Amino acid sequence: MLRKIALTAASALILSTGASLAAGEQHVEDVAFAHEGPFGRFDQFQLQRGLQVFTEVCAGCHGLKYVPLRTLSDEGGPGLPEDQVRAYAADNFSVIDKETGEDRAALPTDNFPANTAAGAPDLSLMAKARAGFHGPYGTGINQLFRGMGGPEYIYSILTGYTGEEKEEFGSTFYENHAFAGGWIAMAPPLSDDQVTYADGHPATVADMAEDVASFLMWAAEPKLMARKDAGFVSVIFLVILSTLLFLTNKRIWAGIKGKKHA
Repeated sequence: MLRKIALTAASALILSTGASLAAGEQHVEDVAFAHEGPFGRFDQFQLQRGLQVFTEVCAGCHGLKYVPLRTLSDEGGPGLPEDQVRAYAADNFSVIDKETGEDRAALPTDNFPANTAAGAPDLSLMAKARAGFHGPYGTGINQLFRGMGGPEYIYSILTGYTGEEKEEFGSTFYENHAFAGGWIAMAPPLSDDQVTYADGHPATVADMAEDVASFLMWAAEPKLMARKDAGFVSVIFLVILSTLLFLTNKRIWAGIKGKKHA
């Protein structure tokens, strides 16, 4: 009896899982981001372009409330000069002063302001939150061997629109192959040449999506390069230590293991 119940439950679970995967199949592109791999580094100019895309396109609905503006000048990030960071903060954002309670121009010491006007999610940790995305079957193989994670998911969402849309309960939904269920409430945010890059880089939808996805990865993991460096040094240290321990062990036991019994 217990065996039959267990088999029935397992069959139901398999069928329901298969049905849900079929209904919400996602397609996430594998993008070769500069920061991927053990020796990868953020592309400073790509981060600057991504910041421009966020400012001119994404900031209308989304915020970055956990990201300090001053980090835009940090090494390993966009690397803007401090005077440019100060001008950027003052020209693009206003915050409520904690002492006076009045609006004032943002300073580098402030964070990017939150944006809740459109009810859209904050993007501070979006790339990190989506780094757990391992493909439709949840095996983790794609992220482990191909580096697919949060930035790929963001890129795929931004480039995954098909142009189809539908009305449901008074709301408009847009078909998107990268979104669970295939339909998303966010209208396509990008179009070719929507942004004019200062460095003359092409501004196709794919280029802008890759740039802003890389920037949001940096926003979520600003110390990613430092952690990689620390991990690399740790691995080298462990290799050297293991080698020394092996040679020491071999030398200590050489007199005993070298004896041959008659």
